[in-house]
Amino acid sequence: MEQMNMRPIGRCFGTAVLGTRGQLVIPMEARKELGIDTGDKLLVFGHFSGRGLIFIKAEAAEELLNIMSSHLDEVAKLVKESKTAGAGIEGEGKAS
Repeated sequence: MEQMNMRPIGRCFGTAVLGTRGQLVIPMEARKELGIDTGDKLLVFGHFSGRGLIFIKAEAAEELLNIMSSHLDEVAKLVKESKTAGAGIEGEGKAS
């Protein structure tokens, strides 16, 4: 399995200039390395207090959501157990 780049900022692939029609060209090296092809959908997020953008392939976001949703029952159980345990601790000091 290929190891993902886990640097906090990521890699700089160069620059892109915004065209008159609001279009950006993603540098070729970035498209090749990240597997971005013509027609791929990208989600666009604002970041850095409105000073930057983050692009994420829609299929990658979908994969992440599928992984997270497959573990929701497990997380809900842990939350419920932690609330129950917390209630027991609070009740110990109040008993007379």
